[in-house]
Amino acid sequence: MTAASQDAARAAVVCGVGAALPPHIVTNADLTARLDTTEGWIRSRTGITQRHVAGVDLSTTDLAVHAAAQALADGEPVTVEAVVVATTTPDRCCPATAPALATRLGLTGVPAYDLAAGCTGFLYALATAAGLIAADTARTVLVVGADRLATLPAPQDRTTVPLFGDGAGAVVLRRGSADEAGALGPVVLGSDGTGADLIRASRPGTLHMDGADVFRHAVDRMSTASRQAATAAGWDVTDIDRLVPHQANSRITSFVARQLGLPEDRRLGNVGEVGNTGAASLPLLLARSAADARLGPGHRTLLTAFGAGLAWGATTLTWPDLSLTRLSEGAGHDR
Repeated sequence: MTAASQDAARAAVVCGVGAALPPHIVTNADLTARLDTTEGWIRSRTGITQRHVAGVDLSTTDLAVHAAAQALADGEPVTVEAVVVATTTPDRCCPATAPALATRLGLTGVPAYDLAAGCTGFLYALATAAGLIAADTARTVLVVGADRLATLPAPQDRTTVPLFGDGAGAVVLRRGSADEAGALGPVVLGSDGTGADLIRASRPGTLHMDGADVFRHAVDRMSTASRQAATAAGWDVTDIDRLVPHQANSRITSFVARQLGLPEDRRLGNVGEVGNTGAASLPLLLARSAADARLGPGHRTLLTAFGAGLAWGATTLTWPDLSLTRLSEGAGHDR
């Protein structure tokens, strides 16, 4: 095989997955006690019944550490050579979250950096990590999505407070071949800054979201990106065994599945239990679904997301055979 063909066959392969959620759960009943809304209204509009919310003693970095440690413990033995963290809610504007995460994991000295792409951040991070592997900058990359989005809405905003929760998810990528299970397909990414004001927050407690326009854009962009990613992978949409959409709203994900012509039993979801966890949404759903055996070895899987920016994306992989001992004992909890 020539050097060119070797590069063409090189791919980023998922070899570990982890998740972390704060132990404190806020139910719809808890919210109706202080907001002008009802449990039925929240559930019918969003599909959400509860969300996990971090206290002041649990930071974005803390959540990221728990998820990353789980991904490393339950995955193939690897030596991490780079760390990429996707987050909209870092603990500080400066320095970034990733170097602190790396050091707490005993990875001092490896390249580590953050990126911000809203709820699509995890897909952007996957693409970046795959690029590091393709460029031979790193043979293994830890990718983490972590957010504390429950801090962003105004405390009395009944339309946005019920939507958001906190959490983190992680995957480990290693250099491998494009024809093996776990290999990422081409990552389709896009953005449109003309819609920047549709989802915006200048600081905690100031979130604004234009729900109707966000719904329309989310369905359209995620459906289009999904078709593009499937085509780039050489798949027909009907080849997809599991659709893993960003968990913002059950109505959005149902509409996306419908647009793609996929039956509901192929659409994975956990928004009812965790709400919208931002960049953590996709890896949390992967971890939980793998632990529950809803996502199994050989499943042709499509990931797609949409969020602030506006930004969106999609990618594919055939789910690998991972040993998820700790996840099966209690996936998603940081303690």
